[in-house]
Amino acid sequence: MPLHNILLALILAAFTAMPVFAADTGGNDTEDAMEEARSQINSENWTAALATLSGVVADDPSNADALNLMGYASRKSGALDQAEQFYNAALAIDPNHLGALEYQGELFIMTGRIDMAKANLEKLTALCGGCEEQADLAEALADAGA
Repeated sequence: MPLHNILLALILAAFTAMPVFAADTGGNDTEDAMEEARSQINSENWTAALATLSGVVADDPSNADALNLMGYASRKSGALDQAEQFYNAALAIDPNHLGALEYQGELFIMTGRIDMAKANLEKLTALCGGCEEQADLAEALADAGA
């Protein structure tokens, strides 16, 4: 079984098995790990970013931002099925997560599901008007000729 499938299984198991508490489980460690993951993403070090983010999600399974970035790193590394699962998990936690809606829309474009990408664009337009996420997805659709 490829390493990314094992990692995904561990993350999803932790995500579904751990209780969610009302108290904030984040903090400086989470913020530091998220900053490190963003740096790894900026360096296109997808494997390291996924490892860092998996630690964040293990500590805080309801961290939609970390799950969204796991989707992004997975998509950029070519693991499109895993990316979709991470975006779905992020959106299950926060159905209005702007970044997950944008990135999921870009995944839909990559996989030929233009109508679904357009639905994400419509939702982004309703949520934030002309925000960066909405503009980026609109541009991606235009670039795809949609």
